[in-house]
Amino acid sequence: MAKLQVSIASGDYEHFRDFRLGSVQAEGVDPVWQVHDVHEVFTRFIEGREWHVSEMSFAKFTAQFSEPDPDIIALPVFASRVFRLSSIYVNPSRGIKTPQDLKGKRIGLPEWAQTAAVYTRGWLQDDAGVPLSSIDWVQAGTEDKDRPEKVALNLPEGVNITVVRDKTLSEMIVSGELDAIMTASIPVPYVNKNPNIQRLFPNARQEEEAYFKRTGIWPIMHVMAMRRDIVEQYPWLARNLYLAFDESKKRAMKRLFASGVSIYPLPWIRDTADYLKELFGGDFFPYGIDANQTTLEAFLKWSFEQGVAKRLMKPEEIFPAGIHPSVKT
Repeated sequence: MAKLQVSIASGDYEHFRDFRLGSVQAEGVDPVWQVHDVHEVFTRFIEGREWHVSEMSFAKFTAQFSEPDPDIIALPVFASRVFRLSSIYVNPSRGIKTPQDLKGKRIGLPEWAQTAAVYTRGWLQDDAGVPLSSIDWVQAGTEDKDRPEKVALNLPEGVNITVVRDKTLSEMIVSGELDAIMTASIPVPYVNKNPNIQRLFPNARQEEEAYFKRTGIWPIMHVMAMRRDIVEQYPWLARNLYLAFDESKKRAMKRLFASGVSIYPLPWIRDTADYLKELFGGDFFPYGIDANQTTLEAFLKWSFEQGVAKRLMKPEEIFPAGIHPSVKT
């Protein structure tokens, strides 16, 4: 029997490599894979559903999935995960020393529905105790002007956003027009050591580790979304794809822990991997629902509260039923 041809689009990830290049197979599937810049993938899938399976911003996924009769559903496969307390930058002349000092300030972000910003705003409100309505929000591109929102929003009461089309976040924080910015990409002035921009947390990694230990939240940035029509036509497909993605990740992890072999051009990488394995209690990049319940619940809550998602959703409803049940023999 001929295999089902399935088109897939994503960024170039080590944990997808074995599946993408064919050393891992999804039963019954002939994958036709395209690799692009993730923002191109997002835009093309959001606007045209160009592929059967596509990497997608988690925030934009929740925005579209929460619409009536959504035409997409997610695999519990996470292309990108990044802690985000390191993505908050301030102008040091504004006297912002603590998270609470952000109250009443003018803060920029590239899109309200950027996944990184959903996490940082969730932290700001729930962990730091700063109401989102107390912030003067500004939306603009980080380095490029006139960056649009890509999904419709339903902003909570008291939250207002000023859209700036002729300046960038980097320009405005350096000039002092913004007190702070929250952005997934590292701003060029910060990379260039401009004295007018610094991280809110100079010891960001320590803060992020402490946050994870305290909350159990390990931020998911990008999910793999599927067109619902192909899932409904081939009910076996989602699970077979999940198993292949999972096996591909396991092989990437095995390479990471390879003893005495420098597969990746990074010093002390095995020591770092061992440390992370202990910190996370085993798998430090888990797929699936159960291992990510805390993070999924927190993100879905924040996405709804912040007006990105149209309704509050439970983790199990955004994934196909029976996607990864335990198999006992």
